[in-house]
Amino acid sequence: MRLPTLFVSHGAPTLALEAGPDAALLASLPATLAPVRAVLVVSAHLQARGVTLSATPAPRTVHDFYGFPAPLYRLSYPATGSAWLAGEVEAALAAAGIACGRDDSRGIDHGVWVPLMKMWPAADVPVVTLALPHGASAAELAALGAALSVLPDEGVLVLGSGGYVHNLSELAEDGSAPPAWARAFAAWLDDALRSDDRQRLLDWEGQAPFARRAHPSSEHLAPLFVALGAAGEGAQARKLFDGWRYGALSMAAFSFASPPAGARNAL
Repeated sequence: MRLPTLFVSHGAPTLALEAGPDAALLASLPATLAPVRAVLVVSAHLQARGVTLSATPAPRTVHDFYGFPAPLYRLSYPATGSAWLAGEVEAALAAAGIACGRDDSRGIDHGVWVPLMKMWPAADVPVVTLALPHGASAAELAALGAALSVLPDEGVLVLGSGGYVHNLSELAEDGSAPPAWARAFAAWLDDALRSDDRQRLLDWEGQAPFARRAHPSSEHLAPLFVALGAAGEGAQARKLFDGWRYGALSMAAFSFASPPAGARNAL
């Protein structure tokens, strides 16, 4: 059975220590999926000059943050890589004419291990990461995802990990109501995703209200476009979670699933 692709907001690294509704959503996801053979993660915190794959056999847990509680720095996620998935990714990208580099020295950043620690706490699903090409447009990211659209048929979960609304300079006390500008941006993005309006989505910086206030830089939204592209044409978006943290930090999560075969044939 073909898997959906997912976009999750990983929030602050302290999510790894928490048990709130956003953490519970992540923990609940594996039970909703067909068996997952391996996970390909595109994290907002991993960028490179070009498309770069990492399938480190035993990637180290990278604590790429500072100023957080000491217990967070003692956490480790003993994931294993997957030579099989690395080969599948390289073949899919080559077939699409997309050059792909390789760097198996990389560890896994908190955009990878924080959500995976909630989803598969036993670290028993192999993990491969794909770096975001620095400066890529939304259209280029969606095309990158489209090149990977064969993977969900092979039991691979394509997981984009970022932030739906992410402006750290406008955070407030946790539990504060989200401000109007953040809600307006999220509502626009919700509508564009649910209507699968790719033209609007790919021009989000020009069309969405408060686009640059919601995302002063685009790397936390970038994984969404890879996940959307990997779901294939006509993918149906479903919002899985709609919580907020620290006022303006959206923890929204989405799944993108291809329509049934008959519906795809009718498109």
